[in-house]
Amino acid sequence: MVRPDVQMKCPKCSVNLQPTIRHKIKVNYCQSCKGMWLEHDELEELEDEVFDFGDRWKGTLVFSSASTTDKCPECSALLQRFRYRLYEIEMDFCPNQHGYWLDDDEDTRVLELMKREEADLKRKLLAEDKWAGTLRHMRSPSFFSKLRDLFHR
Repeated sequence: MVRPDVQMKCPKCSVNLQPTIRHKIKVNYCQSCKGMWLEHDELEELEDEVFDFGDRWKGTLVFSSASTTDKCPECSALLQRFRYRLYEIEMDFCPNQHGYWLDDDEDTRVLELMKREEADLKRKLLAEDKWAGTLRHMRSPSFFSKLRDLFHR
């Protein structure tokens, strides 16, 4: 949610952040470096634009992080850099859980990754369902009867 009462500065270039809408989400945007500040829940909202299976299937967001010299636009704490869900995207987060800094067009890359994750998960769940059906069929009395008849001939 964009905070109209507080003028936040870009942690990268110190320009005033401007409220804007990207991918249906209100964010604070830097017109200079094209980065954006997403408040804590807004990253999840962004992912949920394309990923319908819930948080437990997304995987861990941050495995490890390292300090940066950039400051949180809300509380001035030093941001922490991490690899987003172990993908090649690096982004920063506020250790006080205020939000995430995404560089130019990383929001679009997050959406692309979540779309790919959802497609892979759908394929996996479909394969597991088919395998479970095969196992049920193999355990059925009719299957065992056919198998027994095959060996008793």
